[in-house]
Amino acid sequence: MNTPELPRRGFLRQVAGVSAGASIWQASQVSLLGGTFETPLREPSGGNETLPQDRELRLALISAASYGRPGQERISGSNHGTAFATIFNGWDEDAAKQFQGTMVKSTRQIPGCRVTKVWDPISDAATKMAAACQIAEVCATPEACCQDVDGVILIDDGSGRQWQFAEFPLRQGLPVFCDKPLAMTAREANQIAKISEECGGKLMSASSLRFVPDIAKLKRELEPLGKIKLAMATGPGQLVYYGIHALSMVYGVLGAGAHSVRHVGEKGRHVLKIRYPNELEVLLLVTEQDQFPMGYQLQLYGENGSRTIVPDLADLYVYLLEAFLGFIRTGVEPFPVREEVELIAVLEAGERSLHNGKEVLISDMFGQ
Repeated sequence: MNTPELPRRGFLRQVAGVSAGASIWQASQVSLLGGTFETPLREPSGGNETLPQDRELRLALISAASYGRPGQERISGSNHGTAFATIFNGWDEDAAKQFQGTMVKSTRQIPGCRVTKVWDPISDAATKMAAACQIAEVCATPEACCQDVDGVILIDDGSGRQWQFAEFPLRQGLPVFCDKPLAMTAREANQIAKISEECGGKLMSASSLRFVPDIAKLKRELEPLGKIKLAMATGPGQLVYYGIHALSMVYGVLGAGAHSVRHVGEKGRHVLKIRYPNELEVLLLVTEQDQFPMGYQLQLYGENGSRTIVPDLADLYVYLLEAFLGFIRTGVEPFPVREEVELIAVLEAGERSLHNGKEVLISDMFGQ
């Protein structure tokens, strides 16, 4: 019934995931964006409560059965929604044949957790996805989907606005994973991060590229390279919506702290020069689909040597979701969500620099 099947058409068909190493909740103010945030990162309500490792986790998927980019009709089918669901639940082959639109069947499953609820604005798509992915309950509202579960996953539905579903479960004390991108603008990303901080919530958002084993391994092996002076990351797609994957490799290895961005490429062929206060420079190259093809690659140049990584994208969603499950069970975030806010700000600053031809400060992306 659950014969693995994984169509491969570039990154979007690579489906789930090294369980992420966890950093301690930040109790003091941070200054990732060149200034102090109004609300410090803090321990979530209830502290670092742990759940029994042997208890099956119950998960909810929101906006998970259909997809539509801004200005386009929303249609049945979801790459991330079906991929995530089949990682946890497997699938029913006969019902899967009745599902319309994109359906991705993961080659690997994660034991000890199950998607028990799903909601989507296209109710028929949610019903058929539930049958295909063996999900017990189709909910009438996103709020109902957040009842009697241990964690909530907001699926990338093409809108770039899935973050709007985060506030309710965060205020209910539920761990929330907001699928990439956290938001399409720095102000929106900052808004939901502040809500999470104010209510002591547990919010995570990331590209799966941050957690693939190649990137995790490189982070552990930086010392022989000496001080990193230059990093180059490449990837395909639109700058904010898909450029997040390439830039996440940099953040996964080197962390946050960007000061400014200058776009030195052209529309469709994005080249961002990202400056850091510690003499590090990052070149981010992102090409849109109608340009020459460019795969994912990360190059680091240090005082004592260099490394080049072409990440293996097999099972990449598994590594991402394992990190979120660790967050649910321990209450310890894999990395500060403020890093993801900064990452969105860097990409948006790149877009602004493309239009005005100037170097853009990251801190300026949070103004009125």
